[in-house]
Amino acid sequence: MARNPNLPPSERRLARIRGVLARRQKDLTLVLSNIHDPHNVSAIYRSCDAFGVHSVHLHYTSTAFPSLGRKSSGSARKWVETVRHKNRDELAAALHVMDATIIATSFSKDAKPVTDFDFTKPTAVIFGNEHSGVEDELKEIAHAEAYIPMMGMVQSLNVSVAAAVTLFEAWRQRNEAGMYDTPNMSSEELAALEAAWCKL
Repeated sequence: MARNPNLPPSERRLARIRGVLARRQKDLTLVLSNIHDPHNVSAIYRSCDAFGVHSVHLHYTSTAFPSLGRKSSGSARKWVETVRHKNRDELAAALHVMDATIIATSFSKDAKPVTDFDFTKPTAVIFGNEHSGVEDELKEIAHAEAYIPMMGMVQSLNVSVAAAVTLFEAWRQRNEAGMYDTPNMSSEELAALEAAWCKL
């Protein structure tokens, strides 16, 4: 959507909010599980906002959710809905309502390249702790496991970088399918979010 510099600041802001909300994807989400570094979590929220992810699911059972400073998060967290879960079953139930394909990031022999997945379908991707990865109990609710193909000597990417790469692939597929051209939410949902965002 082209920006009109002749509009008053309040109207320009409203137009931007409406444009961003029209491209939000409520059926594409990430699950953050026990990721403890606030810089990683903040970077993931920024990527979610950038690629149109509407909400992020938090599964924090062995570590506390990190305190995110306004500066480090770039205020991105306020534009991305956060859904907290007390346990695996609660998380699984929420993703089931989405009818999402649940993908756990992994380097197991069963994992497939992230580019092999169809991200135009409702999808939830689980990212685990920086050191131990996705917990076994979450892999049990996943339909598949994915990895990012790498051509170098190192075997893994920083979790926030991995999330950004995965979201870019999801965006690429959805953009080619024209999924950002038509609102992903109902008019009622968009109106409610617009009212909430205008207060932020």
